[in-house]
Amino acid sequence: MTAARPGPAFSLHDIPFSTHGSWFDVSPVLAQGTYAEDLHLVSHQNGMHAVLRLVPLDPATGDRADTLVTATPSLLSWTHGSGRVDLAYASPDTVRLRGTGLALRVTAAERTLTPFTGTYFFRDPADGAYVFTSYETGRRYRVTVLSGVVDDVLGSQALGEADRGLTITTDTDGTWEAAVEEFDSARRPHRARTTFGEVVAAAEQAFADFADAVAPWRTAHTPAAELAVYVLWSATVDPAGLVTRPAVLMSKHWMDKVWSWDHCFNALALAPGAPALAWDQFSLPFDHQDDSGGLPDSVTHSEVLHNFVKPPIHGWTLAHLRRRLPEPLDHAELADVYDRLRRWTDFWLTVRRAPDAALPHYQHGNDSGWDNATTFDPERVVVTADLTAFLVLQLHELAALATELGRDDDARGWTRTARTTQAALLDELWTGEWFVARGADSGDTWGSSSLLDLMPIALGEHLPENVAKTLATRIEAHLTPYGLATELPTSPHYRPDGYWRGPIWAPATVLVEDGLRRAGHHRLADEISTRFRRLCETHGFAENFDALTGTGLRDRAYTWTAAAYLLLAEAHALRGAPSGPERAG
Repeated sequence: MTAARPGPAFSLHDIPFSTHGSWFDVSPVLAQGTYAEDLHLVSHQNGMHAVLRLVPLDPATGDRADTLVTATPSLLSWTHGSGRVDLAYASPDTVRLRGTGLALRVTAAERTLTPFTGTYFFRDPADGAYVFTSYETGRRYRVTVLSGVVDDVLGSQALGEADRGLTITTDTDGTWEAAVEEFDSARRPHRARTTFGEVVAAAEQAFADFADAVAPWRTAHTPAAELAVYVLWSATVDPAGLVTRPAVLMSKHWMDKVWSWDHCFNALALAPGAPALAWDQFSLPFDHQDDSGGLPDSVTHSEVLHNFVKPPIHGWTLAHLRRRLPEPLDHAELADVYDRLRRWTDFWLTVRRAPDAALPHYQHGNDSGWDNATTFDPERVVVTADLTAFLVLQLHELAALATELGRDDDARGWTRTARTTQAALLDELWTGEWFVARGADSGDTWGSSSLLDLMPIALGEHLPENVAKTLATRIEAHLTPYGLATELPTSPHYRPDGYWRGPIWAPATVLVEDGLRRAGHHRLADEISTRFRRLCETHGFAENFDALTGTGLRDRAYTWTAAAYLLLAEAHALRGAPSGPERAG
């Protein structure tokens, strides 16, 4: 255990301030592409909802103070001259605040209250605290003033249009303290049992311990590792609603779900240092597996969507995950995951294969995870090479599991199916120069300039050498100074911010890098790893990146991007990167 220290500083414009287990964060980001001037308490229960606005004030004038906002994993601060307001998490559902020389106005984010929307505000006569109740989250937010003066209470018990909130300001000693809690119906009056300094110290230690567990290999040569760990740590929520386990959301911005392939990369990054949390990440979508064996498209607090699925990369993931976990799965765990993976595989072999077809199909680009890739431009219900490649890897992992469980007949059956499925892939979709896609209804075939068509490289050692070599050459054409463009930059369909029509994405990077390495193309794999790691070290952990400039795009605090960095940085370090200090400074 290292001595606790503040940890990496970060911009709240890019990464929200939160803590492990919490369902809310503090951020100026209120919705996709919506940035407020002030920081807000934003909850992710029942969706993403800005609940409270937090505004530091100059106590002499009562006007909004022009503050500098800084954040580390344990402390958020507003500063203005000699005045400051500090905020830290005392627990996943409670933040403590302390002010010196500045007041703080806490108001409902929305002014309108209807019988079905908005936030109601009142003073609770039972304990003197001030309570906001939110229709959108279905939760209460209690402000307990621990010291200082409550001033300028607005809109208590008001209906309709009104400003609602209170101002907390200093008393005679020039300071104040308060607590803000998120809870359901009621709880005992808040009593501060630790000082504010002790709250910060405990938060520092909690993050330091997690970072030491998840990235003990970090050095000055992996300068983004601690921030990547923070992105994962702070995006984790406790079980609640439909989230059956501790879950790493894709972000505590607007991408506040667990999608049924994103979770795989988070599980792999966490496995050596936080194995229980890693296993929960892998298992969560399987908790919502339906009768057909299909996994949901996504899971979040109050919603499970089954209208699409995601690609079957779970066999690939499980094979790597089992190697990365510090302890092997016991017999009961093996049997359980075998049954879940079997049902997910049968889904693709039955309901996603047309009669007499050897290969499965996607029903939409969303099923592939590459929603708008140019592979899907001619048709959407499509037989693609990436899908079959992932399914073959899953069949191989099922064979390995069956062998360990002593189910030899099953193992031989899965191996046979893997062999015949791969043979059909090469026979039906490989032209000798590239893989084509085929319309499941029309039978028409076509190629594209999407990296998706090259994803069979994930088969690695299972590919014929000539096929792997050809794929590697074509993959290298997608390599920009920043990483793998998902659409060839020379393509007329390339778009700098085109989602899967150009930008660099973490999952494609990890899958391609791993497949190339397993196929023996280490030089290219090394180059892809190096460029992606440098991209993250320069531009952070965005959902995706402009392939020609490196600029982070869309959601700027995406956990699978942070996980991909950790996976590639760890592997690079363990392969013998230049030695450095034990910890990055």
